[in-house]
Amino acid sequence: MSPAAPTSSHTTSDAQDVIIVGGGLAGLSLAVALGQNGLKTAVIDTEDPGTTTNQAFDGRSFAVAYGSAVMLQTLGVWERLEADVQPIEDILITDGSVRSRFREGGASPFFLHFDRRELEAEDAGAALGYTALGYMVEARHARAALYQVIDTLDAVELIAPAKTKDVIFHDNTVEVTLEDGRHLWAALCVAADGRASPLRQQVGIQTVGWGYDQHGIVTTVEHAIPHQGIAQEYFLPAGPFAILPLKGDRSSLVWTEGSSKVRALMNLDDPSFMDELTRRFGDYLGDLKIVSPRQAFPLSLQIAREFIAPRFALIGDAAHGIHPISGQGWNLGLKDVAVLSEVLVEAHRLGLDIGALHLLERYQQWRRFDTMALAVITDGMNKLFANDFPPLKLARDLGMQAVNYMGPLKRVFIRHAAGVMGDLPKLFRGETL
Repeated sequence: MSPAAPTSSHTTSDAQDVIIVGGGLAGLSLAVALGQNGLKTAVIDTEDPGTTTNQAFDGRSFAVAYGSAVMLQTLGVWERLEADVQPIEDILITDGSVRSRFREGGASPFFLHFDRRELEAEDAGAALGYTALGYMVEARHARAALYQVIDTLDAVELIAPAKTKDVIFHDNTVEVTLEDGRHLWAALCVAADGRASPLRQQVGIQTVGWGYDQHGIVTTVEHAIPHQGIAQEYFLPAGPFAILPLKGDRSSLVWTEGSSKVRALMNLDDPSFMDELTRRFGDYLGDLKIVSPRQAFPLSLQIAREFIAPRFALIGDAAHGIHPISGQGWNLGLKDVAVLSEVLVEAHRLGLDIGALHLLERYQQWRRFDTMALAVITDGMNKLFANDFPPLKLARDLGMQAVNYMGPLKRVFIRHAAGVMGDLPKLFRGETL
């Protein structure tokens, strides 16, 4: 049910069903899901869309789990993105240092290998029509595809660049004032404004978590030998070093390093940085060339104590931030979007108040366990593999090798990583809302 307008000079053009503060991947995805189902939605973002699709703005790449890919296909985003997507055919996880001509020894002889053929072609697989462990996509391409879909939706208004000046929560509406003086009102306000989330802080929702004293260095390299769709992750003492395949003979690197060393690494000139990079990357893909800016991000675990408040909901990084060790960051946000949009669309069709707290509680209950479980898993993995105590190292190596030979358990791991287990929302099942 759309809210009654507050007593002010608001025009009907400022009336929305939902206002989303934050136009990153989560916010844009929610706008698409809602707009396609008739909910009038405004997205407010501080950045110019022309800037956010440049590689220099955000050089990150994201793993898209199988279930997330099904959702993007259902929303019509995948067809605009597919040409820039790299399927992940195999995943190789190794404990130890990278085999390289620059190091003695090398990786542990124990490793964990996931093959795409081990994922049964059913459920989500049948919907997508192609069996893969997951996909890699650059942030700039994902944003561009979402913008293209939004351009086709009359129900969605993208207001960018723009800054939110004030948000006032009334009994039946939420009122948003922009710095340019424009006023908007809606039944519900959704914060998708990142880990720091000024809006979450304004509402008074606290977070729990801790820093890891680690940074993730992100860049893209071009290499002489094709990667064959293989994603590799080496667990080094300072943290995981991931080599993730991109379209063409390129790979995205997520290099986790102790925070005390990151500034020095980022200040190196290009040849010196390449030397350090090659020591970890190895030579199995031939000569390397850096083809994107280096960026470094502090790593932490952060979970909001509540995902909702009256006429308010959190999604994406505003709700949760986890260690990138499992590559599940955007997938968590997409599942937030899938669940929240399902709850809101169903309520809107029934003429219910979509900002009512008791209705939003369904979203929170659905997402809380999954989010906390993944946070605990990634936190535990980071602490386990960042420890070089010899007996512990031997135990985890033997554990990885044992999983390799336990087919049923291995398939559970594969399906969990693919995002096709548990109580799936409609979009993850390939069903329209």
